[in-house]
Amino acid sequence: MSRSTKPITPLPALELRCGGLHLTIQRVPVWLITLVTTAAGTGAAWWAHQ
Repeated sequence: MSRSTKPITPLPALELRCGGLHLTIQRVPVWLITLVTTAAGTGAAWWAHQ
């Protein structure tokens, strides 16, 4: 029995295909996660205050 020595490639974090556009993000940056969570928290606080 032989084993393959081919390296395993990790799956992308985000893959978007739209027509001719193909966008692949391998790793989501920490600053983007921080920005999205801050914006979501601010938006939720504003909506709850209304």
